[in-house]
Amino acid sequence: MNVNSKHTTKMHRLAQKTGKALGLTLLATGLLPGLPSAFGQDYPYKPVAFTQVQLTDHFWKPKIEVNATVTIPYILRMCKEHGRIDNFLKASGRMPAGDKMTTYPFDDTDIYKLIEGASYSLQTTPNTLLDRQLDSLIQIIGQAQQPDGYLYTFRTAKVKHPQSWIGQHRWQNAEILSHELYNCGHLYEAAVAHFQATGKRTFLNIAIKNANLLVKDFGWGKIEKYPGHPVVEMGLAKLYRATGDKKYLDLAKFFLDVRGPQKDNKGDSYNQSNIKLVNQRQAEGHAVRAAYLYSGMADVAALTKDTAYLTAIDAIWDDIIDHKLYITGGIGATGNGEAFGPAYDLPNMTAYAETCAAIANVYFNERMFLLHGDARYIDVLEKTLYNGLLSGVSLDGTHFFYPNPLASLGQHARSGWFDCACCITNISRFMPSMPEYIYAQDKNALFVNLFAANKANFELASGKVQLEQLTNYPWDGHIKINVTPVSTNDFGLHIRIPGWAKGDALPGDLYHFLDINPHPVDIFLNGKSVDYKLVHGYAVINRDWKKGDQISFNLPMPVKKSWQIPR
Repeated sequence: MNVNSKHTTKMHRLAQKTGKALGLTLLATGLLPGLPSAFGQDYPYKPVAFTQVQLTDHFWKPKIEVNATVTIPYILRMCKEHGRIDNFLKASGRMPAGDKMTTYPFDDTDIYKLIEGASYSLQTTPNTLLDRQLDSLIQIIGQAQQPDGYLYTFRTAKVKHPQSWIGQHRWQNAEILSHELYNCGHLYEAAVAHFQATGKRTFLNIAIKNANLLVKDFGWGKIEKYPGHPVVEMGLAKLYRATGDKKYLDLAKFFLDVRGPQKDNKGDSYNQSNIKLVNQRQAEGHAVRAAYLYSGMADVAALTKDTAYLTAIDAIWDDIIDHKLYITGGIGATGNGEAFGPAYDLPNMTAYAETCAAIANVYFNERMFLLHGDARYIDVLEKTLYNGLLSGVSLDGTHFFYPNPLASLGQHARSGWFDCACCITNISRFMPSMPEYIYAQDKNALFVNLFAANKANFELASGKVQLEQLTNYPWDGHIKINVTPVSTNDFGLHIRIPGWAKGDALPGDLYHFLDINPHPVDIFLNGKSVDYKLVHGYAVINRDWKKGDQISFNLPMPVKKSWQIPR
């Protein structure tokens, strides 16, 4: 399906008229349910768009509202105060360049991630002022873009003292420090999000122009370099899904295949380039780069059915779960390189467990579920979501953690801003998308992955159906699910029974409960006990569902101690 300006403009007018989200909905992971089949294959299990899920709970809904009403406006103000917008004004010549730019050449991505998060938020929380502010930001970004599509303010702004990481010419340091391709990836993610939220092509056209430059410059027989900091792979996959233009998917695959030792570059485990990706079996190096890379591998594997990628990321996931995962779901044991440590090296006081790494770990584990349909990936996702990720932002929405150690003597506190603000803007784009992780579907099967009070609508092969969750989760484990098909509907309801409810602290052999006696989970249909099959961690109930059907169950939540297996 190609982008069509008349069609999207009509959709945008309809959205403005009705106040509802657009029919084409972007998922934060870059998945567009229903679209990929028009021009290619994709994940066998499909996520359910966050715009199809209306939260009614008292845990996530208030946090997402704070993100929309406090965090996003706060970040916009901080980006103004800390020169992020000035970078683009300097690059366009609208502001005197002066001596230097802001600190890091990836600071442009703070604006991109802000726009992405704001675009997700607009889909569920219309805001005319925010919509206009995004238009202004996008105009400033467009004015900073070079005629051939190049967009990297740290090079094109003629400051007296350029940042040393950028190198002397385009793409020179792409494999190490420049972050040129990293910036492109976040640009694409934000542009597709904005297009899906508003129907406007302004930002999407900027992204397409930039991506076409990458297609022209990079590839076999052209510039054969990979991005030092991955994310462009996910961004290109997202752009492919939005436009149907296969050259973007081909470029994403190139960036994966070219990664590894080369004649003039032996690679480095720090950025996962010391071994060809298809031969990697262990998680090494910078944890954020790694999890973004593995997520990009999963996207390309799903879209191309490349089994070599699957073999690699399956083994890498096992390595993380068995050797390198904190009990909170955090990854990255050391501040030295913000990296994974050796197996079983998981210190509490000096743990790094960066907030960005937690977000990347959620992305990676959702993709692993979408590939395999196994609840163990959601077990890790949930653990990370509630512990390693959510700790990164305060309840008031204006203070943030960069690292998330598991112990502190009072020296570790949230801050209102960091010179390296990647975690702050990452939080703003993640929070509006949280409802997308609650459900998934596969033809005539509905998967209930996470528990939160909500109403959601689905269209299965057998017809339309609504689910309503009634629960106070995570404060207690009592859950009711009202099933309302439009008409009698035969489908399978797959309800995740968390590993911790079955006596497993986490998948793998790294952590164990001291009390290993599992508490059975009984499921009731309309008040009567129902038998179910446990398949890949899901209680599967197949039946002809009728209006008024209700599933109820209780996930036991006794306080338990766990221990890490000694080695």
